Amino acid sequence: MILDLKKLFITENYTVPVDHTVDFSATEYMGEYPLKKPVEVKGKITNRAGLVTLTLRMVYVFSAPCDRCGLPTDICHTVELEKSLAPEIVGNDSDDIIIVEDYKLDMDELVYTEIIISLPMKHLCREECKGLCSVCGKNLNDGECSCETKQIDPRLSALADLLKEEN
Repeated sequence: MILDLKKLFITENYTVPVDHTVDFSATEYMGEYPLKKPVEVKGKITNRAGLVTLTLRMVYVFSAPCDRCGLPTDICHTVELEKSLAPEIVGNDSDDIIIVEDYKLDMDELVYTEIIISLPMKHLCREECKGLCSVCGKNLNDGECSCETKQIDPRLSALADLLKEEN
């Protein structure tokens, strides 16, 4: 969705509401397609005394297997964004200012960039997820397994055998 903001830039005390959804279900991330539901975008673009400000709240559901236990997990995330808009910048660039060429703002591209930046590097079903047993593969969230917890490094097993012989 391309927003034409020319009227907003020339009219002080003017507000344009933003209520939009963007479908990123075909977007691949780390071998998965985690954005199965559309991203909900709500906010406003306001001109107050010549300063044009964009305020957005983006809500999306990240659907992927838990990185520890592998169970399918859906987690809702919210991204808040507040930036100034300008048709051009004289001087140094700033991350707080979005340049709006020809007074047109591509909302889909802006939302895509902000969502991709905010995607979690580690996706857990819950913070206290115990993961899987490295020996038998049992989900430790369902209870302990019967595997030996004390593992001997195979490179040191010969030393362990010597210790057994002395006893």
